[in-house]
Amino acid sequence: MSTAISEPEKKQELQGMRKNGKQWHPPKKAFRPGSGLTSYEQRTKLRAATAATKAREKEMKEEKEAERQQRVQAIKEKRAAKEEKERYEKMAEKMHKKRVERLKRKEKRNKLLNS
Repeated sequence: MSTAISEPEKKQELQGMRKNGKQWHPPKKAFRPGSGLTSYEQRTKLRAATAATKAREKEMKEEKEAERQQRVQAIKEKRAAKEEKERYEKMAEKMHKKRVERLKRKEKRNKLLNS
């Protein structure tokens, strides 16, 4: 039967009793303000990585917005075509079919010239 004391228990014995009497608290380490500082190379690498991530996020957001704008534009074009079709149908009720066709062609030419 050998009495083997583990490392953490041995360390506590060497430290002795705490002055404030709160032995149940873990022992504190010395305050070292420079211990958390990183080297310049590490900081530059970290900044480059975050910049790359932000650039990728921005690119993805722009792609998503472009897709959304495309869908909105398609809906607007569809509505405009439907309105124009309804307008021509109303005109066809009042006037002759051939005259409506002529007006369509004329408006199409004017659209191409104006745009």
